[in-house]
Amino acid sequence: MNNIINFICFQIGWFSAVMSAANNTPWMGVMVIMIIIAVHLLRQKNPYSELILILSIGILGGALDSIFVYFQWISYPSGHIHENLTAYWIIAMWMSFATTLNISMAWLKNKNILGFIFGFFGGPLTYYAGYNLGGINFVDFNSAMIALAFGWGVIIPPLLHLADKFKQKPLNFNLQSP
Repeated sequence: MNNIINFICFQIGWFSAVMSAANNTPWMGVMVIMIIIAVHLLRQKNPYSELILILSIGILGGALDSIFVYFQWISYPSGHIHENLTAYWIIAMWMSFATTLNISMAWLKNKNILGFIFGFFGGPLTYYAGYNLGGINFVDFNSAMIALAFGWGVIIPPLLHLADKFKQKPLNFNLQSP
């Protein structure tokens, strides 16, 4: 049941982000995602480790997406941080995606080839769906699809490995003074 709830929450965040970006109000989707992440963190045994994982994947995913923007393969109609960087709502989507790695996508852990295949096909399909909903633009469709396929194919296995490491060896923050 937890897998289904996690998957549904991710989908709610995804659609909220894309639709709000398409309507030039990307902050609305980001707010929905932040609420989903907050609820997710409240349900975790070690929310500090999970938060560091979410922030790390936001940075890594934002960097990957910024490569796509920098090379002018894709662009975003709203939510720009800088013209050569990805939109801030995409970083929020990466953070939302991170919440799935130890739950609804945990079945892909230690299955690097399957993880690569999942990313290779799933990544471009989600961007194409975002394009059809008006959230992104393809500046160079063919190059974008190739870059998205390989970018997502390559990044999924290490992200799953990172999520597994954070889950197996949680960070403990002692906020009390000695």
